[in-house]
Amino acid sequence: MATSQLTASSVCSRNLRSFEGFRLSSLQFPSISHVRMDTLAQKSFPRFVVKASTVSALKYTSIKPLGDRVLIKIKEAEEKSEGGIILPTTAQTKPQGGEVVAVGEGKSVGKSKVEISVKTGAQVLYSKYVGTEVEFNGSKHLILKDDDIIGILETDEVKDLKPLNDRVLIQVAQAEEKTAGGLFLTDATKDKPSIGTVIAVGPGSVDEEGNKTPLSVKPGNKVLYSKYAGNDFKGKDGFDYITLKASDVIAVLSQ
Repeated sequence: MATSQLTASSVCSRNLRSFEGFRLSSLQFPSISHVRMDTLAQKSFPRFVVKASTVSALKYTSIKPLGDRVLIKIKEAEEKSEGGIILPTTAQTKPQGGEVVAVGEGKSVGKSKVEISVKTGAQVLYSKYVGTEVEFNGSKHLILKDDDIIGILETDEVKDLKPLNDRVLIQVAQAEEKTAGGLFLTDATKDKPSIGTVIAVGPGSVDEEGNKTPLSVKPGNKVLYSKYAGNDFKGKDGFDYITLKASDVIAVLSQ
């Protein structure tokens, strides 16, 4: 509860409304130490103005990420389903994409300086549950590490994703829709496949000399990957996709 202060500059005797119900015990007189509150009556101050101070949120004019961090303006969540149904806030999918608005100076790897892998203005996808969310210029932004960015996506199609660093984009194999006995499976009972086809790969991770190490998989490879790794996406083409680190790819399969 704020304490109001009454000063000479804040009191006028003309053209002022009556302040009804004001408690004199809450007044402070910093420059009138000899006044006793118990000698004052409500009628002594029939009209006055009280200036109260307010605390407002700080307004930042810029945010500069440091090191290997990136500032991203978060894409707004979809408010409608594909069928046009308005979604409540709790049902809206949390976006994992946005626009890069500022980048740090990069990081040191061994004796080399490695620049940020994205540029200002790039449209990117990033991992779930990473970074620090901030309000800036009236919009939600996210500050995260360069390594938390999955890839660059310039269209609305997940299959067009350009993975960064050691990331791999995989089209997930279709789950079996029937049991061995011919019974149809519901989505809840279908086994999540851990097999898919590599669609795109990143340029590789950075070694201690600052050089990119090419990945051991390439587009077109059919691979087996860790079951609970990566980030899942639903493509507009109806296929399921997953992005994960190359280290989560267990094996390359062949027939």
